Amino acid sequence: MPAHESETMPDHLITVKSRSIAYHLTEGTHPMVVFLGGLRSDMAGTKAVFLEEYAKSRGRAFLRFDYSGHGESSGAFTEGCIGDWAEDAAEVLDRLAPKRVVLVGSSMGGWISLLMARRNPERIAGLIGIAAAPDFTEDGFWASFTEDQRAEVMGQGQTALPSEYGEPMIVTKRMIEDGRKNLVLRSALAIDAPVRLLQGTEDEAVDQAVALRLLAHLQCDDLHLELVKGEDHRFSSPHCLDLVARRLDEMLEGAV
Repeated sequence: MPAHESETMPDHLITVKSRSIAYHLTEGTHPMVVFLGGLRSDMAGTKAVFLEEYAKSRGRAFLRFDYSGHGESSGAFTEGCIGDWAEDAAEVLDRLAPKRVVLVGSSMGGWISLLMARRNPERIAGLIGIAAAPDFTEDGFWASFTEDQRAEVMGQGQTALPSEYGEPMIVTKRMIEDGRKNLVLRSALAIDAPVRLLQGTEDEAVDQAVALRLLAHLQCDDLHLELVKGEDHRFSSPHCLDLVARRLDEMLEGAV
């Protein structure tokens, strides 16, 4: 469902690094559901708004926010990197969602969800990855760059990639180098909570091989991967949104 044109103004949190992070917080029962969006997406997107309405319909606490350089938060996208956006998420969770949480991470948000689970494993009551894209700066961008693009990034500080979502994607040297400090598929990663990975078979941004690699890598006793035939990276069709809601219902039943 589309974002509401009459949506109320967000609240803002000022981080310890003086970044202004825009957010919408819905009060309700815990554990709180927290949505972590993808690269260059924002909290007014289809999945974020759908999940907020899902949470309200069930009296569930819910949080959606914009990383710095995204949406209504401060900063320029080209100045940011995975480490910055993970810092934003960590501070938002610490200050606005101090109890246990269920994380729903879309694309890059899946990577950041895994970083949050590694940082505070005891706080994770569940995790849903929607086309999760761990380590994409290295295994996606860098691995696919030509020698000329690699030289441009490292020598000139950035390169521009065509994007089906609008303006070219600017990939910076800082994004590549910082990404290497935050990789999650190179060392053991355990999650002591239910994990559900949802992936469309027609996703051209994140290949299903990434989901299979994550499935094999995670140390988790309750881990399922669902491939949905014909769905793309957006994973926002009514069928996909209903699937996310059903998996959340199952995860939240009895969660404390």
